[in-house]
Amino acid sequence: MEYIQPPAGTLTTSLAAMSAGVQPATIRDWVRRGILTRCGGSPGRPVYRLEDVQAARKTAKPYSGNRHKGKAA
Repeated sequence: MEYIQPPAGTLTTSLAAMSAGVQPATIRDWVRRGILTRCGGSPGRPVYRLEDVQAARKTAKPYSGNRHKGKAA
């Protein structure tokens, strides 16, 4: 069940992603990496504080996808 409107001052994963200008998968990644913390909801429908999403956006470093393994010769 999706929230019709999340509790005041909080955002669903989709709304948090729109607020931060990222994909919902990025929000979930920030949670996994400890950059963003859930403030409630349920395990399948977490909510986040708007202030925490904004802080995570400033803290998170973009992932380029080009991580090299080992040293260059």
